[in-house]
Amino acid sequence: MSHTGRPAEPDKRVLRREILAVRGRLTADDVRVSATELAGRALELPEFAHARVVAAYVSVGSEPGTLALLEALRARGVRVLLPALLPDNDLDWGAYFGEDSLTRVQHGGKMALFEPSGERLGPDAVTDADVVLLPGLAVDARGMRLGRGGGSYDRVLARLERAGVRPSLVVLLYDSEVVERVPEEPHDRPVHAVVTPSGVRRFGES
Repeated sequence: MSHTGRPAEPDKRVLRREILAVRGRLTADDVRVSATELAGRALELPEFAHARVVAAYVSVGSEPGTLALLEALRARGVRVLLPALLPDNDLDWGAYFGEDSLTRVQHGGKMALFEPSGERLGPDAVTDADVVLLPGLAVDARGMRLGRGGGSYDRVLARLERAGVRPSLVVLLYDSEVVERVPEEPHDRPVHAVVTPSGVRRFGES
């Protein structure tokens, strides 16, 4: 039996299934319209306005869309870093130079991901980011994030903590994915803001 909060795990699995089922009913048009709204909301955040480097990711399928935001940031002259999944589920990073700089990569039985096709900068490149855009399935009223369960971004957050850097942590979600509470484990850390098509919610500010 695990000592890392096993009682919470069934709840996480159930919540993940429920959210993915709702996302699965979205049309391509729903996703596209939401992506435009998300980019507009995110770009109003002062964190993005002042950022020199943003670590982000390329959305796939019915995930809240990120490409419109990536393009807008690049047009502003922001250096955008994108992850490349390593065999141990850690993340390497590469720079984003537009959609034609992406490669579709199939990782075993997992979903195919769009990754940067250029130079790999190493897992520590994320520590240069002023903002880290985290993928997620839900965020609760405390700012706790429910991820997909792969652990890649737990490693990213631990790497940021070890480096002593504190970039802004932001999640893009659909409106229904801001919930009352998500199951929490000891290593989980709250995010600073969640952006949905209808607005922005901040956490942990004094």
